[in-house]
Amino acid sequence: MSGKSEELLHHLKSLSGPFPMWNMEQLPDQPGELFLDWLRLAVEKEVKEPHAMTLSTVDQHGYPDARVLILKHIMEDTFYFASSSNSRKGRQLKDNPRVALTLYWPSLGRQIRIRGIAQDEGDEAGAADFRKRKPGAKAAAMTERQSQLLDCEDELERSIEAQRKRLQDDPDFAAPYWRLYAVHAEEVEFWQGDTERKHLRVQYKLQDEHWQKNRLWP
Repeated sequence: MSGKSEELLHHLKSLSGPFPMWNMEQLPDQPGELFLDWLRLAVEKEVKEPHAMTLSTVDQHGYPDARVLILKHIMEDTFYFASSSNSRKGRQLKDNPRVALTLYWPSLGRQIRIRGIAQDEGDEAGAADFRKRKPGAKAAAMTERQSQLLDCEDELERSIEAQRKRLQDDPDFAAPYWRLYAVHAEEVEFWQGDTERKHLRVQYKLQDEHWQKNRLWP
């Protein structure tokens, strides 16, 4: 079995290109500006869900957790996402706000890694984000059962239908446990893949409130 899986994986292509050029002689002073430049190109090249990113947290036992969610907003060098504070990631963020964000766009051969501190933006910001969500997303969040064991599908459907009815009766309702988080970046790395594995890597690191730029080996 292991031999078959090794053969299967060996024949899969990776970093086949072609990839866009990256002019490293004109790097902006702040990583947020470069992030937006890369994001605009990803949108222009029709990368699927370029705002999907992996959020990595650590639990109370030191085990890492990672899951994909949506980047909601970026302002300067701060990156925003939303979640229920009752969820596993919400509890982990409360215990340890140090996080990592990762975005990867295979068709462009580009990866962005962000490390920083996540901050709860408060009641008003959480409510405003919740009200912007689609009805189905609101109803699912309002069940307050994320990551819990599901005994039967009917129970899920009944719960979601009940929350849909609640939203019809109160369209302005906002779940109090829904939070908007701001990740204040302390380190951001931009990685441009190369078909010959001579990857281009630039690291922005915050030191004494100023960003330092460093080239890294592939």
